[in-house]
Order: sequence, then C-alpha cells, then structure tokens
Amino acid sequence: MDHPAVLTGPSGPREISRPRVSEYAAASRSLRIALVTETFPPEVNGVAMTIGRMLDGLLARGHRVQLARPRQYRAERPRETPQLEELLLPGVPLPRYQGLRAGLPAGRALGRAWRHWRPDLVHVVTEGPLGWSALTQACRMRLPATSDFHTNFHNYSSHYGVGFLRHVIGGYLRGFHNRALCTFVPTRQLCAQLQDEGYRGLEVVARGVDTWLFNPARRSAALRRQWGVEEHDPVVAYVGRIAPEKNLPLVLSAFAAMRRRMPRARLLMVGDGPERARLQRRYPEHVFAGMRIHEDLACHYASADIFLFPSVTETFGNVTVEAMASGLAIVAFDYAAAHEHIVHGENGLLAPTGEEAAFERVATDLIADPACIARLGRNARRSAERIDWDQVNDDFAAALSRYAAPAG
Repeated sequence: MDHPAVLTGPSGPREISRPRVSEYAAASRSLRIALVTETFPPEVNGVAMTIGRMLDGLLARGHRVQLARPRQYRAERPRETPQLEELLLPGVPLPRYQGLRAGLPAGRALGRAWRHWRPDLVHVVTEGPLGWSALTQACRMRLPATSDFHTNFHNYSSHYGVGFLRHVIGGYLRGFHNRALCTFVPTRQLCAQLQDEGYRGLEVVARGVDTWLFNPARRSAALRRQWGVEEHDPVVAYVGRIAPEKNLPLVLSAFAAMRRRMPRARLLMVGDGPERARLQRRYPEHVFAGMRIHEDLACHYASADIFLFPSVTETFGNVTVEAMASGLAIVAFDYAAAHEHIVHGENGLLAPTGEEAAFERVATDLIADPACIARLGRNARRSAERIDWDQVNDDFAAALSRYAAPAG
C-alpha cells in the first residue's frame, strides 16, 4: 500500500514520504544493526514471523545484522555469514506459551559483543528481560536505540488472572519504549492510542503479507473432505492462538448462530494454546486442526470460506491479512489490521469494537448469502495484493537509517 509513514513527535503526527526502492538504494548506506529479540522463527507467532521477514529485508538491502536472541534448543549453533551473525543467549520457557522462551538479562554479553562489533543502531523487538538489558546497555555505550511495539501485554493481564497488574505492566511498557529514540507500531490507530497513554516518538511502519503463500489457489477439495464437508458447504475458520486473550467464546457463539441459519456449516479452529484441549473435549463436532505452518497453513486458510476474528487485544493481527490474501470473507471488529485494510461491505465486514451482538449478527447474516461470501473474498484478495512486504521493508530500513549513528 502506498501510504506514507507517520511520525509522532512533540509537535504531533506528521507524514514522511516513503522512498521507493531505487531512491532507498541510492540514498542509504550499509548499516551495522544489532537486532535483539526474544522470539524468532521457527517459533510460530506473529512477532517471530514479522521480525523474520524484516530481517530478510534488511539483509536484502545490504545491511549487516547481529541477531541476539535466546537459544531455542541446547545443541543449537549460531549462524554466521558475511552479513549475519547470531549471538545465542540464555533463556527460560515462557509459562503458558508452549515452545517459546523468554530471554534473560544479558547486558554484559551484549556489551562485549558491541565493543568488538560496534553497531550503528540497536533495534529491540521485545520488551522482556533481554530487551530491557539491551536498551540499558545501548544507553551506557551511547548507541542509538529504537524499539518495536508488538504485543498488548497489559491488555492480556485480565485474561490470565492478574488484571490487578494491568497498570503496572502498562507503566513498565511505557517506560521501556520511552527510553528508545523511536518505537515502531503497525497501525495509525495504535499510534494514536499509545500517544494518548504517554508514549513518545512513535512511528508507523505497517505489516505486509505473502500473497504467493497465502493464495486462493491453494484451496483443497481433499482437505475439505477430511473435514466432512461437501463442495458448497460453508467452512467458518478461526486461525490463531487458542487462548483466553483471543475472545474465543465469541467465535463459538457466533458460529452456533450461523449454524442455525446454515446447518451444514462447519467450524475450523487452526492453532494451539492453553484452551485447546478443553475446547476440543467440549466441542467434538468442530475441527481442531492444531498448529499448521507454511503451505499446510495456507491450504487450511484457502479451503475455508469465512474467517472470524473477534480479538480485541491485537497490535496488528497478521492472521487478518493472511485470510484476506487467501480469499476469505472476513468478519472482525473495526480494530487493528481490520481497521487498516477492510472497508465494510466491500472487502469484508466490520462490527464496532467490542460490540459482540453486532459481530454475531453480521456473521449470521453473511452465512446466509453465498454470493456475498464470494464477492467479499474476491475483493479481499485484491486488497491483499496491494500490501507488499517489499515496500514495508523499504519503510523499515529507511526508518532505521534515520536513527542510526552518523557515518564516520
């Protein structure tokens, strides 16, 4: 999409024209970038996917990157190429997030690495102990540092029995990001929200989608037969973490209402998480496909017809644009990625954020209208084709260049 970036500073939002690829290449120099993250592929989550894409973009644009992250398994060895060096650090399993690890403070190790290989910029992706120690060390060494805001941890707190800590967590996140020169956020909506909460130096850098991978052409009649549906039976999908913060009771209640209108409809739940076993026992009639990745995930998307996404805790919601690229008719709240990319009635359907009765009503009306399902899916695909990772990566690389230490 050809939107300008938006920078929020002391004088308020202002637009920055985005360099095209040729302009970016001509105007930029090769940077030494220290990238610090507590999650990275092959871990499966939106943050890991996004930073994996953005790292690829930095390398493709000639930058040299030192990637600091927790070791994912005991025998793992760091990669090292002329452009990429990995610094593997200690980590611990993250409670209730199977397969993910939190980094431990590593200021001394980072300091040694950065004295040997002094970066032009430190970019901190996650706000855990590793990220905090990276920001602290960057300040001590007078290195410019930027950060990403990927996850609304303070909004998650009420879903995990620690709602009383919401303001404490919110204060920590605000203090963390305000130590950086700039914090990158994925939507204008989130930028305005965080600015109201006292965050400084916010800049919008959007997210892209892989339209080759997520594609209606991957629709599989064989997969649909495994689910027990015929060619014209509607499949309603949810893709994402099966966890309390995703508002899954609304998926289930909306689908129950949809099925009363269309009895041959089937609900597909793709993903894993702490709620999966309980829901699978309670709803054996639904298809629980578990964690899927790469082409397998893309086939599951494309073999559905309608996508329900009721979460109100997202910073972006990559699954929304993946569903769009897969040609699904989307029902979502007017929030995050859906707010950025969906026009109600044209390429998807939106309900006012948090109004669950409206969400359920929109979904129920949609399933009774096969022509509308097909039209919204076609238009969603066309819209997704304009959300280009190459352009997003240009924006990201150009933004980092603005905050890097001067040459020389």
